[in-house]
Amino acid sequence: MRNVEKYTTQYFMPPVPCYDWTKKEYVEKAPIWCSVDLRDGNQALIVPMSLEEKLEFFKFLVEIGFKEIEVGFPAASETEYEFLRTLIERDMIPEDVTVQVLTQAREHIIRRTFEALEGCPRAIVHLYNSTSVAQREQVFRKSKEEIIRIAVDGAKLLQKISSEMGSDFRFEYSPESFTGTEMEFARDICNAVLDVWKPTPEKKVIINLPVTVEHSMPHVYACQVEYMCKHLDYRDSVVVSLHPHNDRGCGVADCELGLLAGADRIEGTLFGNGERTGNADIVTLALNMFSQGVDPKLNFEDMPSTVALYEKVTGMHVYDRQPYGGKLVFAAFSGSHQDAIAKGMKWREEKECDHWTVPYLCIDPKDIGREYEGDVIRINSQSGKGGIGYLLEQKYGFVLPPKMREDFGYAVKNVSDHQHKELQPEEVYEIFRREYLNINDKISLVDFHFVRNDCIHAAVTVKIGGVEKEIKGDGNGRLDAVSNAIKENLGIQYQDLTYTEHALEQGSKSRAAAYVGITGKDGRITWGVGVDSDIITASVKALFSAINRQERKKD
Repeated sequence: MRNVEKYTTQYFMPPVPCYDWTKKEYVEKAPIWCSVDLRDGNQALIVPMSLEEKLEFFKFLVEIGFKEIEVGFPAASETEYEFLRTLIERDMIPEDVTVQVLTQAREHIIRRTFEALEGCPRAIVHLYNSTSVAQREQVFRKSKEEIIRIAVDGAKLLQKISSEMGSDFRFEYSPESFTGTEMEFARDICNAVLDVWKPTPEKKVIINLPVTVEHSMPHVYACQVEYMCKHLDYRDSVVVSLHPHNDRGCGVADCELGLLAGADRIEGTLFGNGERTGNADIVTLALNMFSQGVDPKLNFEDMPSTVALYEKVTGMHVYDRQPYGGKLVFAAFSGSHQDAIAKGMKWREEKECDHWTVPYLCIDPKDIGREYEGDVIRINSQSGKGGIGYLLEQKYGFVLPPKMREDFGYAVKNVSDHQHKELQPEEVYEIFRREYLNINDKISLVDFHFVRNDCIHAAVTVKIGGVEKEIKGDGNGRLDAVSNAIKENLGIQYQDLTYTEHALEQGSKSRAAAYVGITGKDGRITWGVGVDSDIITASVKALFSAINRQERKKD
């Protein structure tokens, strides 16, 4: 590409090696989660949420399990001010939930923020100012000392007003554009703020390290976080928080590696909604932990409802391939994938497995409210016999013989290919019913009965061209006797009759399904299926289905 020479690194590595995080394998416990959907997520919307939408979203975030929820920038917007006041005045903040508000390190904004908090039972007041080289030089044109003074003065004012109000609010500080700040300066400014607040293990403060704009690969951020964790004063009294944006598409990775590096807390949004490319996606982060056997302490057991509420209040769309939340993230159209999933599910049943190891599925879709039939095994012209057979078995109870699965698979794929669309389970069943089940058109089965002598004698009444006739035959078994009667009296030839059966339901009134395959002169097997409450009748119906399908091919 042209003009590549204009770009260079805009981040700062720590002055000493910080790679202890590489010794860890995975995130071993859930962080403190803070939803910023009502601030960052709201700022990302072309049409911001109304007051009622915000209230609905707040209640939903509480239901999911968030204990810290940022409710906006009350000094910057009348709607956000009114939202916070409504939460307080309607007593909508549960006892175990803390709201968070954001304020710049400017006196009039800080004072307006505390006005909005009047009467709030619990709150985190989040103070920030920009610290990066680019911001210091280009936007504020101030020295490092002047930037530190802004942060310290803001920290002192928070402490003063909070004391005057008699509140027990907690404090948070963010060196905005942290990743574009020299690590020694980021350390110094955070420690200067901590010296004002003097946190204790009983009353901790939050130091938030935002990736305001992603400039680096995630391992660089992890090294920066580790450096801060090792060099912050009052470390046992500090909650180290992360707030990555997603400009490079690495917001989730930034969080995961940052947690390995020692962070305690994550600020993010559902599905990563946020300014520009977005924020860290808390749904993905939480369920990534879940997939490793770590309880994320958030409840996403009904993902369809989560998606529906999110789309309703934000007007945004959860992309079909969005991790965990998208409609197609578990969908397998490929034949080999479907076959592996079907065999994996069968393996789980046979071995009574405690752990989830099904191929192609990182978690059990049912754990987040998704269904195998509609969400996992999806049928189109790319699908294979394994997936199609699995769907028919799971949804309708038909366990097709292996060779019949291939035949039925081609029938289904042919329909999908010609109609250029995905087929729903009921459409797949309709193909099965129409093509294989109780076919009784060219040669109709009217009645049959058996007499046992040295062998089985069958008397079968059939109707051909509207005319009934009785045919007879002998065999080693009932189905063999019916088959011989047909071949000896109707001139229909086939060989190698294949037969399987099973119950469709449990109980005294259950129906039976029988499958019969007959091999014609060309060596091709024609399949038929019979269903009846009587297993013998089902097997005879299956034989007639196969014969009628073979006769159809002659037309």
